[in-house]
Amino acid sequence: MAATILVADDDSAIRTVLTQALTRLGHDVRATGNAATLWRWCEAGEGDLVITDVIMPDENGLDLIPRIKRIRPELRIIVMSAQNTLLTAVKATERGAFEYLPKPFDLKDLVGLVERALSAPHTPAREMSEPSPDGDEALPLIGRSAAMQEIYRVMARLMPTDLTVMVTGESGTGKELVARALHDYGKRRGGPFVAINMAAIPRELIESELFGHEKGAFTGATTRSSGRFEQAQGGTLFLDEIGDMPMEAQTRLLRVLQEGEYTTVGGRTPIRADVRIVAATHRDLRHHIRQGLFREDLFYRLNVVPIRLPPLRERTEDIPALARHFLEQAAAEGLPLKSLDRGAVDRLKQHRWPGNVRELENLVRRLAALYAQEVVGVDVVEAELADAAPVADAGDEPASEGLGAAVERHLKDYFAAHKDGLPASGLYDRVLQEIERPLITLSLGATKGNQIKAAQLLGLNRNTLRKKIRELDIQVIRGLK
Repeated sequence: MAATILVADDDSAIRTVLTQALTRLGHDVRATGNAATLWRWCEAGEGDLVITDVIMPDENGLDLIPRIKRIRPELRIIVMSAQNTLLTAVKATERGAFEYLPKPFDLKDLVGLVERALSAPHTPAREMSEPSPDGDEALPLIGRSAAMQEIYRVMARLMPTDLTVMVTGESGTGKELVARALHDYGKRRGGPFVAINMAAIPRELIESELFGHEKGAFTGATTRSSGRFEQAQGGTLFLDEIGDMPMEAQTRLLRVLQEGEYTTVGGRTPIRADVRIVAATHRDLRHHIRQGLFREDLFYRLNVVPIRLPPLRERTEDIPALARHFLEQAAAEGLPLKSLDRGAVDRLKQHRWPGNVRELENLVRRLAALYAQEVVGVDVVEAELADAAPVADAGDEPASEGLGAAVERHLKDYFAAHKDGLPASGLYDRVLQEIERPLITLSLGATKGNQIKAAQLLGLNRNTLRKKIRELDIQVIRGLK
């Protein structure tokens, strides 16, 4: 579908590339290097789609969007920006942009986005939300890697909604920062943000902590106490380490999510739950479901929008910005302002970071506090990394472990747990079956259920694979062959 596309960017090279690419697709392209011309075209009713940069010589492109939307609410606007932060994505979305695209971008991605914007059905313009806080110094998340950009885009779309979000990632990746950002930049930012860590609450107290209790509900309940749901009314409730929630509390939480109301422990009057739920875990909840430790129906209620935070080793290009941010943060708290030389930064990028962003933050604070030199070199960083032996959190999965070592670790746990009551016989076959089942299941998943390819991958005869699928009662995903 041929269309007139208005392009505004002060970089002439970008204007040329976009003009050539979109013209080849049959579109009429008009390009300018300033916001004033773009506004004049829009005001005159020209253009079917706008592609605009943020920083231009005469006006910020984000500030221009509301003015365009007031006179032409149906006009789709794509925002490009080299200021690829969460705040940029949020502001573009809340001002009415169709999509935010960080620079540098793949031309194929932009072309696909243009076609989607031109073909998408028009929806009624939503009411403009209250502007988000300004200032990059308050940014809750740091990073310009491709992985973080996608997270920013997803979060920006979630800000004006009350959708339940499940944040997953290893310990130290910043799951609570995501929850706080969804609250602080979302439509409930005028309400409270309340967090509860399931792993830190005794099992027998979790229901009382969540839902509150009445006087006399149990021994020691001398007064009525409000729970976290009540404390979070009108705001956001962050359920951290949801994988550690006991089964009986999971049942009550599921009922709240289904019915939108709850009762206190010992109470009878239903209370309306006006909260947005954000849950987080470092555990594999699907594995917990197979083990009978987590309710599958609750998982799907919580996992409406999943956000996976990548470990730091998967976004090493963000390490310089993170380190600089933590050094500036330390200086603002009274420590001497330091910087890292190139060799030190390169060494940080080579580290595996089992403790993720939290480990990096702790190391940077040590550098700021313990060393006199203003510019920290690679020798200091090397010494600190050598001294800081990683200690895994209890219950954490190893960041990187060979198959043999993983099997040995689990077998040691099994023997330790059953030292007074090992089975009389059959342990060898039982262990093989425990390994065979996930191996075959994962192989079928990797081959999209194709049993011929799965048999080749495993080095088995196809009939042998079929026999094992029957013997182990493995369910092949419906719709796959």
